[in-house]
Amino acid sequence: MHKFRVRLTVILMIMIGGSMLIAGVFMAKLLEDSHIKELESNLVRELRVMETMGDWNRAGEEEFLIPYYTQQAQRLKQYTEARVTYIREDGQVLGDSDENPAEMDNHMNRAEITQAMKEGAGYTIRHSNTLERNMLYAAIPVKDGRGEVSGYLRLAISLEQVEQTLRHLWLFLLTGLLILFAAAGIISYRIARGLTRPIENITQVAQQITNRNYKARVETQSLDEVGQLGQAINRMADSLQMQMNRILEHEGRLKGVLENMGSGILMVDKDQRIVLVNRSVEDILGFSSSELYGKKYNEAKQQFELTKLIQECIETNKYIREEKIFYYPVERILEISLSPILQAGGEWSGVLVVLHDITAIRRLERMRSEFVANVSHELKTPIAAVKGFSETLLAGALDDRETAKSFLQIIFDESERLNRLVGDILELSKIESKRIPLQLSPTSLDSIIEKSLQMMESEAAKKKISLSMSAEENLYLEADEDRISQILINLLANGINYTPEGGTVSVKAESIEHEGGMDDERIRISIKDSGIGIPSKDLPRIFERFYRVDKARSRSSGGTGLGLSIVKHLVDMHQGTIRVESEVGSGTEFIIELPVIHP
Repeated sequence: MHKFRVRLTVILMIMIGGSMLIAGVFMAKLLEDSHIKELESNLVRELRVMETMGDWNRAGEEEFLIPYYTQQAQRLKQYTEARVTYIREDGQVLGDSDENPAEMDNHMNRAEITQAMKEGAGYTIRHSNTLERNMLYAAIPVKDGRGEVSGYLRLAISLEQVEQTLRHLWLFLLTGLLILFAAAGIISYRIARGLTRPIENITQVAQQITNRNYKARVETQSLDEVGQLGQAINRMADSLQMQMNRILEHEGRLKGVLENMGSGILMVDKDQRIVLVNRSVEDILGFSSSELYGKKYNEAKQQFELTKLIQECIETNKYIREEKIFYYPVERILEISLSPILQAGGEWSGVLVVLHDITAIRRLERMRSEFVANVSHELKTPIAAVKGFSETLLAGALDDRETAKSFLQIIFDESERLNRLVGDILELSKIESKRIPLQLSPTSLDSIIEKSLQMMESEAAKKKISLSMSAEENLYLEADEDRISQILINLLANGINYTPEGGTVSVKAESIEHEGGMDDERIRISIKDSGIGIPSKDLPRIFERFYRVDKARSRSSGGTGLGLSIVKHLVDMHQGTIRVESEVGSGTEFIIELPVIHP
């Protein structure tokens, strides 16, 4: 209804305004033509007078004629207030009141000169580049005593006054037109508004109900057909509001369940478009809901393996369950369940896809299997040695005192190794399960380093390895002193074990600046040796349990393969970081960074 009122108002305004506009254009054009005709007549009369009063047939050289005619033109301009130009019969300008004739072009082809030659008087309107305005030019031929044309006189005046008059006329017309437009618009709008207002009110309420505003109601003041229609719409809005409240309540519950599920839920409708995506799907597949929602499953950005499974479920209309490895956005193992959705009549209407991330479960299973295998292998070696040498002794080797002593030493060493291995396994198990909390207290780092070096001096002396320390004074941090000592001893033991005789192992401690400022001050501890080094391919796995770069060398040195894994866990418990830098043959450096204040 509002559009109808607007259209009616616009039609009336166009009719009135168009009529006035056409009349105004016609009047303005008529006035302009009449005024220009009058100006042309006046210019010709003035030119006739100038022809009669002046001497325009002088003979002589141009150098004498140009100053003369220019002076004549300038004198006449004072009376006519117009530009005066005298042009010889060949088009050469001999005099001009405004310009230097010697610099002016030949005027024989000018429109006013050509018309004056043919008709006795010529007129034209042309834009003057010099004055930057439109000019009216008028020209007549000048004849000598024999009646032959000897030149042309030309006057030029500005049309600025005519244009100003036309502008005033247009301003008047436009002002009147706007007033009529406003009057017509107000009158027509009031008439149409009275007719369409009730229906418009009903239309607005219906539109608001369409936009889910179920609180909108029609204000009914009459009992006619329009009033009854309004009451019916109000009753419909009450019913819709009650039903939508129930729907929104159920929808909110369902949305809360879907958004907080750890599993990804994705639904494809009967048109093969993705119509449901929860937050877990975005995390698992690495694509936002805007990249998936509303698109066909085979056109949306997603994993190719998932697309194939959905296609298979659509084609077979059967339940599918498979495990797949996805490599984007990160490597994951997913359990994918696809169920066809059937309507009441058994007609297929879509596919429900459920994605379970079982990466952690499978990784845990693999770690448990590897751990059991590694522990079994590590335990079997010393047990086999103890059993083998014991059987040899029981078989009669006890009679040979030297052999028996050697075998017993081996049995003792292997039992010691077995004891260390069991101890490290128990220690690592406690640390990983967090059954041993940190006992945090202000700790002097240089004193811990000194004690750790003293404890390792005897081991280093056996291989003539030099131990050194470089630490800043008054280095304190909040930490568990026993655990920090355990970290240093494990790393020092590792450096001593893998450093040839006569080598060096050094410890350096210093405070470092950090991006977080004073509240995030850190201390860096470096343990560097001159040992055999670690190949670059082994560096990423150096902190894994039972991982050894050189297995034969590790066993001969008495290592259990758990020391660096324990160090890594203890550093993590202190909210610190550890990294390793090494080159084969050039030694290894472990770099630890710990916060001064524990977060």
